[in-house]
Amino acid sequence: MVEFSPYCPEYAPFFGFLGAALALVFGNMGAAYGTWKSAIGLATIAKLPRHKVQTEMVMKSIMPVILSGVCGIFGLIIAVIISSGLSAEQDEEGRPTYSLYSGYAHLTAGITVGLSNLATGLALGMAGEIGVQDSARQPKLYIGMVLIWSFGSALGLYGLIVALIIAVKDGGDLCKCMLGVDGGISCTS
Repeated sequence: MVEFSPYCPEYAPFFGFLGAALALVFGNMGAAYGTWKSAIGLATIAKLPRHKVQTEMVMKSIMPVILSGVCGIFGLIIAVIISSGLSAEQDEEGRPTYSLYSGYAHLTAGITVGLSNLATGLALGMAGEIGVQDSARQPKLYIGMVLIWSFGSALGLYGLIVALIIAVKDGGDLCKCMLGVDGGISCTS
C-alpha cells in the first residue's frame, strides 16, 4: 500500500492551473479595458477642428494603448511560468510530487499579477481617454500625461515582480512528509 503525503494530494495541480488562468484572464481584461478607453479618446480627436490638432500628437496619443497591451503580456509571462512549474509526475513509489504549497503559490502569483494588471488597465483607460483628448487640445499637457500613464503602468510591473518571486517557490520537498499511524508527521530526505 502506497502512503500519500497530506501536503501533496492529487488535486493540488488544480490551484496551479487556476493561477495560470487567472493571471491571463485578469491581465487581458485590464489590457482590453485600457485599450478600449484609450482608443475612444484617440477616436474623439477626429472630431476636433483640423487646425487645432497637431499630427504628431495623434501618433504620440497611441502610448496609453501600447501601455495597456503590456498588461496582457505580463499576465501571459506569469501564466507560462506557472504552467512550466505544473507537474503531474509521480515519484518512484507512485506518489504525486506537486504539493499544495506549490499550488497555492501559483494561485497567489496568478491572482497577484492578474489583479494588479486589471487595476493598471483601469487606470490607463481612465487616464488615457481624457489625457489623449486634453493633450491634443493643449500639447503642453502631454509630458504630465506621460508621467501619469507611466505611474499607472508601474502598478502592473510591481504585480509582475511580486508574482515572479512567488511563482518560483517550490514545496516539492513536502511530498516526502508522511502522516504516521500515531498522527505524527515524519519527513524523509
